[in-house]
Formats: sequence, C-alpha cells, structure tokens
Amino acid sequence: MLAKALGAGPLVSRIVAAVLGGYALAALTSVAAVALPIDRAQAVLTGMLASFVVYAGAVIWVFAVRSARRAWAGLLAAAVPLGLAAWSV
Repeated sequence: MLAKALGAGPLVSRIVAAVLGGYALAALTSVAAVALPIDRAQAVLTGMLASFVVYAGAVIWVFAVRSARRAWAGLLAAAVPLGLAAWSV
C-alpha cells in the first residue's frame, strides 16, 4: 500500500504544477503584457487573451515532459523572464 502512495507523488506534483504553476505563469503573462510598447488598453487585452494560451500550453507541457522535475523546471524557466517583465511594470 505504501508503494502505491509513493508512486502517486510525481502525478500529484504534475497536477499541482499544472494547476498552480500554470495559473502563475498565465498571471505573469497577463501582467508582463502591459510592458509592451502599445496602448495600455490594447496591452491589457493582449495579456488577457495570451494568458489563456499560456495556461493551456503550461498544462500540456507539464504532462508531456518525462518527469515532474522537468515540468517544474520548464515552468520556472518560462516564469523568470515573464517575472522580470512584470517587475518593470
């Protein structure tokens, strides 16, 4: 029984990465879009629409890679530049 519980760890980690990590990445995308050199209203709309694509892509990414560790690393690698862009806003 313990072996089954330990085997669920990577799956639970991927689910958390998909839900929370994908949401964080989408939120960063939405905020970072305001840094684009376009009208502020257009930037907000662009960020909002792009966040849906980013969230869906993050969920697909998390379950497509070989391990949960790579899934988290990929989310982190995408979040760093978005975080820097969002910080400048």
